[in-house]
Amino acid sequence: MTVIELTRQLGAALQQDERYLAYLSAKEKNDTDGELQNLIGEFNIVRMKYGQQMQKSEEEQDKELMTELDGQMREIYGKIMSNENMNAYNDAKEAMDKLLNSINFIITMAANGEDPMTCPEEQPHSCSGSCASCGGCH
Repeated sequence: MTVIELTRQLGAALQQDERYLAYLSAKEKNDTDGELQNLIGEFNIVRMKYGQQMQKSEEEQDKELMTELDGQMREIYGKIMSNENMNAYNDAKEAMDKLLNSINFIITMAANGEDPMTCPEEQPHSCSGSCASCGGCH
């Protein structure tokens, strides 16, 4: 069996994982939540208007409008983030991202000569002092 064939099997197994299924379900609920989608659309329109003001020179910017648009964006964003479907989606996406990061880390460690059966699922959190490849301070 080739590496690509094994990767396809991994992909099929991934699609059976409870984290993937929870993510898929949460994404579907998110996508079909009309109120949430309207809020996201409103947010994008306001953000676009704000961006148009930001592209203008300092003298041409309407500071009052920018303050108003900023307030609108914050209000709409708050509504979006308080939506139960959005919260469920964010939680499911975080779990899915963690799973994918673990898979990637194990594959990367194996490609660097480590034993894939014994290497950790996550990169140990240690600071080398260099921020170039850092995932963030803890």
